[in-house]
Amino acid sequence: MVFADPHGILRGKTVVAEALPPVLASGLGVPSTLLLKDLSHRTVFPVWSGNAGLASNPLGGAGDVLLVPQPETLTPVPWSPHSAWMQCRPVYTNLTEIPFEPQNVLAKAMAKLADAGMAFVCGLEIEFHIFRVTDAARDHGSATMPPRPPNTELIADGYKYLTESVYDAAEPVLDEIRRAAQAMGLPIASVEVEMGPGQFEVTFSPGPAEVQARHLVLFRTMVKELCARNGLHATFMTRPAVENCASSGWHVHQSVVDLKSEINLFEPKEGEELSKAAEGWLAGLLAHAGESCLMTTPTVNGYKRYQPFMLAPDRIQWGRDNRGAMLRVLAWPGNSASRIENRVAEPAANPYYCLASQMLGGLRGIAEGLEAPPPVERPYEDEAETLPANLGDAIGLFEGGSLYRDALGEEFVSFLARLKRAEWERYLCVVSHWEQAEYFTNF
Repeated sequence: MVFADPHGILRGKTVVAEALPPVLASGLGVPSTLLLKDLSHRTVFPVWSGNAGLASNPLGGAGDVLLVPQPETLTPVPWSPHSAWMQCRPVYTNLTEIPFEPQNVLAKAMAKLADAGMAFVCGLEIEFHIFRVTDAARDHGSATMPPRPPNTELIADGYKYLTESVYDAAEPVLDEIRRAAQAMGLPIASVEVEMGPGQFEVTFSPGPAEVQARHLVLFRTMVKELCARNGLHATFMTRPAVENCASSGWHVHQSVVDLKSEINLFEPKEGEELSKAAEGWLAGLLAHAGESCLMTTPTVNGYKRYQPFMLAPDRIQWGRDNRGAMLRVLAWPGNSASRIENRVAEPAANPYYCLASQMLGGLRGIAEGLEAPPPVERPYEDEAETLPANLGDAIGLFEGGSLYRDALGEEFVSFLARLKRAEWERYLCVVSHWEQAEYFTNF
């Protein structure tokens, strides 16, 4: 019985088949602190003070929340043949919604879009690394919070983008990943060798947001668990600290369809550069890109990808079929798959929060009749506004903006800002290798 926590990491309990009927009837209690932990797995809200600082529920004393099973999500676990996953939705024990719970956040965004007569369709491209483990760091001294990472080596040559021989070298594990994904019903369309050493990409066929979010959480977990069973380490970290490493991104291809006609509203008519809906959506994503980065790029490491000439954006702008721009527009008359590709997100983002941000930003642009600026051809050489330089800047923009406070409420904004600020402050307290080299001998 699993659920995605605020970081998009699967948590939950295992129950035997005989115990399933009462769980389906009454739910399953788990400690509320599972929703209040940062990525070191420390609880960062004051649960022992009698009030954790949350308006909707005090959540004091590490009491329970209730997992409500979703039986339609039952998914076999191919590498564990006697097991299956069933997704659950956490609620308070009085059965009221938790404002910052990821499924609830995405559902609110989808409802707002539906109220406007539209539905969101997205296809996903996610990059990740697979390395061979040389030292698993399982000694007792490595059991810190967070634990010491493993030492690794490459499983194939590097910097051979889309090269068949590299794919063949990695085929044993890629075949397992591919077959497991298909057995689980995950809509993967392709598995590709990416630019960097040990880097791969999987694309997902288009689908609705709530399905894609769930599938991506399951996919990330499946890849990590399968690799671990084979003496490998898979990571969706954006820029691992290994030699000659390339940054990984998560590209969200998106469009909206009319709920009645099911017509793609991003497909322009003859003579149009952009449809009216696509222009408003595009302008909304641009206008709210800075305050949305906490939803699309929620880690310290993710901001180290925003560098020029790296097939990643560093500025808030759009271009036509331009992989250096934040938004890459692939829309023309007669193309029923007309869409906008947002290249800003990192693979470690919570899919529920990330996809909600796309809907809320795009919808705000349509509702306010925003107009898109001209497209760029040289995305690394203009004076466009830059993306946040670090997680601290992103937290400030998120708190200072109005989009998420208006759409999701004050409690969601304060919750996510507090959760991520705990991570940022821990990072600031660590003495880096750069500081040691810069100052240890000079002073």
